[in-house]
Amino acid sequence: MACLTIKATAYFSSSSSEISLPSSPFKPFNLPPFWPWQKVKVGPLSVSPMGFGTWAWGNQLLWGYQESMDSELQRTFNLAVDNGINLFDTADSYGTGRLNGKSEKLLGKFIRDYQGQKRVQKDIVIATKFAAYPWRLTPGQFVNACNASIDRMQIEQIGIGQLHWSTANYNPLQEAALWDGLVAMYDKGLVRAVGVSNYGPKQLLKIHDYLKARGVPLCSAQVQFSLLSVGEDQLEIKNICDSLGIRLIAYSPLGLGMLTGKYTPSNLPRGPRSFLFRQILPGLEPLLTSLKEIAQKRSKTVPQVAINWCISKGTIPIPGVKTVKQAEENLGALGWRLSSQELLQLEDAARESPGKMIQNIFQTR
Repeated sequence: MACLTIKATAYFSSSSSEISLPSSPFKPFNLPPFWPWQKVKVGPLSVSPMGFGTWAWGNQLLWGYQESMDSELQRTFNLAVDNGINLFDTADSYGTGRLNGKSEKLLGKFIRDYQGQKRVQKDIVIATKFAAYPWRLTPGQFVNACNASIDRMQIEQIGIGQLHWSTANYNPLQEAALWDGLVAMYDKGLVRAVGVSNYGPKQLLKIHDYLKARGVPLCSAQVQFSLLSVGEDQLEIKNICDSLGIRLIAYSPLGLGMLTGKYTPSNLPRGPRSFLFRQILPGLEPLLTSLKEIAQKRSKTVPQVAINWCISKGTIPIPGVKTVKQAEENLGALGWRLSSQELLQLEDAARESPGKMIQNIFQTR
C-alpha cells in the first residue's frame, strides 16, 4: 500500500449534491430504487451508474460456488435487470478448475432466459476481461480469446472488451501484442468498446496514447476503488480518467465484504478471505463507525453507503452479487447521493483507520 505523503485535502474531492424529493401520502405504484432511464456514458455505451460483478459465479475456492446456486443466480440477475441494471462485469478466467469460464456461460444463459422486455434484454452490456495468460503471445491469440468468450456467452458482440492485467512488469513484449489484440478485436467489430483492468497511472497513459494513435478510444479503466483502497495511485488513476474521458469502473467497492459491517475479528468469513480479514478488520473501527452512523441517519445499510460513496466520486461500482438479498441491498445504493459533508466525514474516517486493503499484485505503476 502506497504511503500517504501529501495533504489529506488533496485526496478527496466531490461535486455531488444531495437531492431530496417532496414527501407524499400517496403511493400509487412501486418505483424501482433507481430511475431506469438514468444512465452514464462509457464510450459509445449507455450503462447504469452501478453494475454487478460476477466473479463469484463459478468460483468455488473463494466464494463457495455450487451448481445448485444457479437458479438463485438467475433470479438475482432478473431482479437486477428489472430494476435498471444493465452492466455486468465478468472475465474469461472466472471459474475455478473445470469451471473456468463458468461465469461467462451463466451470464449468457441468464440473458437468453430473461423473460422481460426484449428492449431491456437488448440493452444489457457485458464487460468481460481477457486474461494475459503467458501462452497468449500474439494479437491473433488475443482475438481468439475474444471469440471464445463470444461463443461461451452465445452473443454476437461484447459490450466492453478489457485486458485483465498488464504484463509490462514481467513481459513487455507480450504487452505490445495484447494491445494490438485489443485493436484487432475492436476493428473486427467483436467488441463495441475497449478497456483495461489493473492498470496503474503510467501504463494507463501509455495504452491510452497507443490506442488513440490506432484510432481506438480507451473507454474504461477498472481498478480496485473503495473507502478501503484509495491511495496515491488510485487517485492519480481517477484524475487521469477524468482528464481523458475514460470511465473508471470500481471493483471491490465493499472491500471483499469488509465494508459491509457484517464481519468482526471474532466473526470472520469462511475460506481464504478470513486470513486477509484478520489482518485488516481490527484497523477499520473509525471507518466502520462512520459508515454505521450515516447509514442509521439515512435509513440505509452500511453497504449501501459504501457503494454510494463510489458513485458520488464519479465511478461505476460493480459490487459482486450471489443472492437476491444481496442484489436488493445493493440496489438501495441508487437513487440518492451522499452530501458533501457526509463524504468528508467518511474520507476523514478512512484516513484515521490504519486498516487498508492490500493492493492487487497485478496492478502496475
